[in-house]
Amino acid sequence: MKTTAHAPYRILLVDDNRDGLLVRRACLEELGHHVDIAENANQALQICAAGSVDVVVTDHCMPDMNGAELIRRLRASDPKRRVILLSGFVEGMGLTEESTGADIVLMKSSHEVAHLARAVNRLMIGALKRKPPSPQKLSAKSRLSAR
Repeated sequence: MKTTAHAPYRILLVDDNRDGLLVRRACLEELGHHVDIAENANQALQICAAGSVDVVVTDHCMPDMNGAELIRRLRASDPKRRVILLSGFVEGMGLTEESTGADIVLMKSSHEVAHLARAVNRLMIGALKRKPPSPQKLSAKSRLSAR
């Protein structure tokens, strides 16, 4: 797997399954990313509040707060936060980007790490490509809203 020229990224992995966290962290660190881990949603919220995180990757099924609720709370503090939701029950639970608020929903599988690495790069490259509106567009919008 290759990373892009913009890597490494700062990734926060959230899962109550410590083994899953350690495997994902090792794989993502091997690709050159900086990876922090949180074993529950509250810990993840504290880490995000304390520092810079490019992408949060969270499990859905956790005991204290599920992934969708964590995403809602993360978005309340930063609406542009990039989030990937992982679950072994994507289809069975009907988990989608729309129903969870995640930017990307991935199924846990034997190919999960490759999919995860591509999803992180896709989110970050997309964020880098987004440009703020031009001053001309802003002034046109403000003229319209002033009417």
